[in-house]
Amino acid sequence: METGRWGRIAPDGLDDQYPAALAATVGRDGRTHNYTAGVADLKTEAKVPVDGQVRAGSNTKAFTAAVVLQLVGEGKVTLDAPIEEYLPNLVRGEGIDGRNITVRQLLQHTSGLPDYVPFVGDLTGEDRHTYVQPRALLDLGLSHRALFAPGTSWAYSNTNYILAGLLIEKVTGRPLAEQITHRVIQRIGLRHTYFPGVGDERIREAHPEGYFAAKHGAPLENITKMDPSWTWAAGQVISTPSDLNRFFTALFDSKLLKPAQLAQLRTTVKVPAAAGWWEGARYGLGVVSTPLSCGGLTWGHGGDIPGYQTRTGVTDDGRAITIAVTADGPTVRQAPPMCWLSSTPPCATSDGRRSCMTVLPRATEQPYGRRSVAVGDEPSDEAGATGQG
Repeated sequence: METGRWGRIAPDGLDDQYPAALAATVGRDGRTHNYTAGVADLKTEAKVPVDGQVRAGSNTKAFTAAVVLQLVGEGKVTLDAPIEEYLPNLVRGEGIDGRNITVRQLLQHTSGLPDYVPFVGDLTGEDRHTYVQPRALLDLGLSHRALFAPGTSWAYSNTNYILAGLLIEKVTGRPLAEQITHRVIQRIGLRHTYFPGVGDERIREAHPEGYFAAKHGAPLENITKMDPSWTWAAGQVISTPSDLNRFFTALFDSKLLKPAQLAQLRTTVKVPAAAGWWEGARYGLGVVSTPLSCGGLTWGHGGDIPGYQTRTGVTDDGRAITIAVTADGPTVRQAPPMCWLSSTPPCATSDGRRSCMTVLPRATEQPYGRRSVAVGDEPSDEAGATGQG
């Protein structure tokens, strides 16, 4: 496990190696730069597509939260109303009562609801091809005891966002995928982002393959094809690094939310040290803030899903960075527990190029292919890291 100035950035079981990395940056001048390293496919050694599509995982939570906050702005949802008001008699369990859990607490992970993900099944085996309905995910989460009384602590739980998705569908009378598409993706012109339809296991456009290591030292297995229904409102979106930059930039530029709702989105609570996140992390409504060593904050989320990890960050002065790698370790967190963007990178230069290149690593020789990504090394153009303006 490599640790250093970027924090914990390689999952156990990958031996600090990734088949590929993709990144997109936006500098203060508004220019976008794309970078790639490694190979897209370990068998064919194909080149990594510039700004290729990846499973965005829990970055989806920011999309879901944005739709809920739009409904708040339209007067159709009240943040501090109990979820019981919208989904009566649904949220019940041991120590769990929807009459005591607010919409805000769902979006901010202060509800105390247990996470369903650890109990879904083998998400890297045949179970990954099983379609799961949202209500089944919710029932799975509610079958376990509450973690704490609502509003008294903080714990990351995908169950919160399954409920947020059900809330959206109940209030609008329309499917969640349609609402995210119309209210977010189409509204700001994300041309390479979509919410996969029922049964769609593929990634539609050019993309690097996603891989998984069952244990430390085990060979990487291709896990690209899967039914992402088990993530739904918590992690189903597919996107590209540059589209994720556009999304988070638009979100914080008030292009999706009214000022009052954006202020609520930016109202954060401290992530406790016991959660295992990085120092200074705070959680808003579907977004994470991280302090910069040069002052100010980055805002984004991040996502882990079998085969892909993404980290995102935007600043109030318009800079942005998204990094994706194409492997995941044996523990699927569906959360951003690792820090790629916490300090130096967004502080490095004004155009954002150095901030990306200090994170994108040098390609190195590996037994299974021509090149892979060694996390933590400085890049070299000769070794395969490429930048395109």
